[in-house]
Amino acid sequence: MAYCRNCGAKLADGAQFCTACGTPAAPQPQQQQQPPYGANQPPVESEIYFDPQDVQGNKVYAILAYFGILVLVPVFAAKGSKFARFHANQGLVLLICNVAYGMLRSILKNALYAVVPSGGVIDVLLSLVYLVFLALAVYGIVNAARGKAKRLPVIGGFNIIK
Repeated sequence: MAYCRNCGAKLADGAQFCTACGTPAAPQPQQQQQPPYGANQPPVESEIYFDPQDVQGNKVYAILAYFGILVLVPVFAAKGSKFARFHANQGLVLLICNVAYGMLRSILKNALYAVVPSGGVIDVLLSLVYLVFLALAVYGIVNAARGKAKRLPVIGGFNIIK
């Protein structure tokens, strides 16, 4: 199985170019081909591989991406790091979803209080959704700290930062 030497994506057998980044695939003998970072185990389909030096040098930026507005730190400070930008994208999508849900919750809460005088129980239930955002942030932080690039469940497929 071949991997792109630039971005670490899997290459189809006989591919001349990487479908992810467009880098020409160099023909290499099968014995000398180096597996990408983290490939000592069977690759997980949801995991993306990056250069080990990029991962080691930018873990802190990747972790900061999941702390709300601190997502701007890796966006501006680690522009050249694909690993940090991956996690910055994940953190930005999480932040946008969190803010959008906060606005939706506020609208629902005000509408409920207008209809039901004691909507406190429903307000508490609406607030529990924030635990999902917290769990997603912890999942991202743990993966960033381990040097892995796994997409967040449900919202990880959106790409804002390229």
